[in-house]
Amino acid sequence: MARQSNYDILTRYQKKIAVAKRWRRDEDYDNTWRRLIDLYRGRHFEDVSPDDRLLVNISFSTVNVIAPAVAVNYPKIAVNARHPDAAAQAIVTEAVINYWWRHYRVRPQFRRAVKDFLVLGHGWLKVGYRYVEEEEIGQEGDQSQEIDGNEITPSIVVIEDRPFVERVSPFDVFVDPDATSMEDARWIAQRIRRSVKDVKSDKRYSKSARDMIEATSWGKYDPEEPSSRKPKDKEEGYVEVWEFYDIPKNTMCVFAEGCDGFLVKPMDMPYAFGHPFVMIRNYDVPDFFYPLGDLEAIEPLQREINETRTQMMNHRKRYARKYLFKESAFDSDGRDALESDYDNTMVPVSGDEPLSNVVVPFPAVVTPPEFYRQSDIIEADINMVSGVSEYLRGSLPEIRRTATEAAIVQDAANARAADKLATIEQAIAEVASRLVALAQQFMTGEQVARVVGRDGEPTWVTFDADYIAGEFDYDVEAGSTAPVNESFRRQMALQMVDAMAPFAQMGIVNMPALAAHVLQFGFGVKNPDQFLQGAPAPQDQMGAEGGAPPPDMGALPAGLPPEAAGPAQDMNAAIAPPPATPEALSGVDPAVLAALSSRMGLNLPNMM
Repeated sequence: MARQSNYDILTRYQKKIAVAKRWRRDEDYDNTWRRLIDLYRGRHFEDVSPDDRLLVNISFSTVNVIAPAVAVNYPKIAVNARHPDAAAQAIVTEAVINYWWRHYRVRPQFRRAVKDFLVLGHGWLKVGYRYVEEEEIGQEGDQSQEIDGNEITPSIVVIEDRPFVERVSPFDVFVDPDATSMEDARWIAQRIRRSVKDVKSDKRYSKSARDMIEATSWGKYDPEEPSSRKPKDKEEGYVEVWEFYDIPKNTMCVFAEGCDGFLVKPMDMPYAFGHPFVMIRNYDVPDFFYPLGDLEAIEPLQREINETRTQMMNHRKRYARKYLFKESAFDSDGRDALESDYDNTMVPVSGDEPLSNVVVPFPAVVTPPEFYRQSDIIEADINMVSGVSEYLRGSLPEIRRTATEAAIVQDAANARAADKLATIEQAIAEVASRLVALAQQFMTGEQVARVVGRDGEPTWVTFDADYIAGEFDYDVEAGSTAPVNESFRRQMALQMVDAMAPFAQMGIVNMPALAAHVLQFGFGVKNPDQFLQGAPAPQDQMGAEGGAPPPDMGALPAGLPPEAAGPAQDMNAAIAPPPATPEALSGVDPAVLAALSSRMGLNLPNMM
């Protein structure tokens, strides 16, 4: 088979993108995504109407209840070596990746992708490596640069040498229309709108292709037809630049819309793991590439509740009491008094007809009470479809439930939240593995990472590419990204104490370690050791069990004066740890001290 020219390859890639655009337009994906974004931001009405209309944005509430439940905290990423030889590197890699997630601000980009994941049904993240260096010339008077007969040469300073993560708009990522998932996609491309001036000045691109660049739109986000405007400045406007990744061939290239040449000719993918995109998928639809989001399922109910509330408001406005009166029975003063808003107003009546024949109320059509309960029915349907219960929204239900019933409802809601949480944790692990792979491939020189110890004190670790070399498995500690319920955590800690009480009586539990665990993980005490007494001396234990100790275990030999016991007592006092003082325990909740003292038998001072 003859080798294809670059022009033929470019034409084939451009046709693939055109087919993908037509496929998304025919399936109405882009319009659906824009409609869901408007649903989230509160723009539910497509037309302008002079009538009053109400909007109850439950879609906004639903998304912002789920999002903090799955991605509010920094994740705790665990790194495990696949081979025993890389166990030491796994420890350093775990500290490095958790530091990068904080220091390089990965969480803001990831949370934006999670918002896409909930609103649109999927989110895109792109990983890459950024290496930036600049020349630095020494200051005047720098003797190290002054050499007779030689000019001062600038030194190269590395500004950035690290991997990065960025969120990519779902509107700018195009995939193979025949794919049903990322596993069977044959190509993926990203659209980047750049100004014509920036593209022509970017020396990474081919000069011949840069000279052919022309504007394809006049807005970065809302493109217009170029024919509608013909500016005199040829560098005004924006051009669509495509990064195209051919997955089976493991190649990538860059070209511009409407250009007959490659900005970057097809080359091997620069990353060892392939294309740099990570897709977060929400509710998968069988045999369809794009999944469903949380808003698409409740969109009809959202619009129904808007219509219902609007009708209720219009009915309240129309409700006005009217009266039928005999015009001849009231003069102008009588009608003014009848229409007055003042209390105890005297209304003059002409004639001697019975009042029942003069003024009667006009019969009003009352809206059935069932109509006003439709809103509650719709809200219950939204909760059922979305899986977000009233407890998750932070509101109390109208139906009083027992603690067991409430726990069952909460567990059912947590099951769906746990499914989303597992998806988020899997995406975090995939992003972490790619960040480390990029550092293993491209990192030069040494870097530092901050490791937080048990007591909260930072420790700086210096590492290079050899320190993180190896094959690793990445796991996210379950629930590390979810919000922490302080009351629930304390309750679980005290329940743990109750469960360990029988084993403590048997003497098989390390009581100081258990107390430290309860203080640290149940009540947030960073350094629990300062509140605990040390274990008693061995002679004290034997004395308590068998009566008086033998002479060789601390008893005074016969004939020895009592003054000889002074140094031994001082030595024992120096060995034994100091008891916990009330001042040291002043920062601890009295409920904690009471629980530890009564349930675990610890000798803690009385704080009352």
